[in-house]
Amino acid sequence: MTGAGPFLPGSTLGVVGGGQLGRMFALDARRMGYTVVVLDPDPKSPTGQIADDRIVTSYTDADAMRQLVERCDVVTYEFENVNADAVATAEGSGHVRPGSHVLRIAQHRLIEKGALVENGFPVAEFAAVDTMADMVKAFERIGTPAVLKTATSGYDGKGQIVLRSAVDMREAHTDLRRQSEALILEAFVPFDLEISVIAARGPDGEVVCFPPSENQHVNGILDVSIVPARIPVEVRDAAVKLASGIAEALDVVGLVAVEMFVTTDGQLLVNEIAPRPHNSGHYTQDACATSQFEQLIRAICSLPLGSTELLSPVVMVNLLGDIWADAGGTPDWDAALGVHGAVLHLYGKSEARIGRKMAHINVTAPDVETALARALDARERAAGRG
Repeated sequence: MTGAGPFLPGSTLGVVGGGQLGRMFALDARRMGYTVVVLDPDPKSPTGQIADDRIVTSYTDADAMRQLVERCDVVTYEFENVNADAVATAEGSGHVRPGSHVLRIAQHRLIEKGALVENGFPVAEFAAVDTMADMVKAFERIGTPAVLKTATSGYDGKGQIVLRSAVDMREAHTDLRRQSEALILEAFVPFDLEISVIAARGPDGEVVCFPPSENQHVNGILDVSIVPARIPVEVRDAAVKLASGIAEALDVVGLVAVEMFVTTDGQLLVNEIAPRPHNSGHYTQDACATSQFEQLIRAICSLPLGSTELLSPVVMVNLLGDIWADAGGTPDWDAALGVHGAVLHLYGKSEARIGRKMAHINVTAPDVETALARALDARERAAGRG
């Protein structure tokens, strides 16, 4: 691998991780004329079904990571639980974007919060609580309600417990210490809604942002994304400015999704960041001039960043394995796709399990309320209830 780019169509792109985000990245990459190689332990992964070639091995395999970099012009990753040491080793010999420094920040909630505070970005009050003594001190300072989280490996609501009183402390601390040595206690934020902004940044420092998405979660898993978000214009502008600032401060080359709370007094607090495509950005596939996946390709390949213009109001609904259970097997796609404006994106996963992300539906419409009603209807129809 030589040169800094641009890496034009015909180049080879590597992706670490074989899930649905890698799959949709590979679909856009191949449409644009790139060759794709995926590193994943599953030879039949969703990304592996689309990629031109596969390296089937563990994510912790540093030699395989180096092999991937040697074979590809640029390498990226589709989730955070990649071995950062292996990425750091590999990036010394080639282009791994975003870099391992961003990955290390996103992998550890305490490091993430510290980096945000250091750069002047607003977050909820927090404290490291390794021991029970730490827990008692932090609880006295932060008060209730509060959220105890594992510092690593938490996603989709996993690895966190809401504490309503001091009575909950010891059991919660013992429970989560089984999952992670490092824990973080955060103040519970009274918020009106949750939003996210996906920022793209190229190697030359250019930053563009997609419109904020209004996100609704169920059991910690993203359920619905609504765009345009139903927020005042000044909040929208502040959210875009915040995401842009984070992309610049962390020297991201690629994408960074910034999840935020809109507090009851109209302020923004950063909840989490993810240096990759994001579930809440799936709406871009059918409602923006450039999808988040094409934008990632453009950014890591040193190409001009695409327009983030919203072409239509849109709502995305996640389809979990629960839909398959409710339908008694294959969902009723015929009924779901009968909804005006509905577009189905299946992830190619072999087994539908309760709580597992299997697909999503985007619905465009003249306004968000119509899009929301139609998207929810499409999901009900898929489950056999429409």
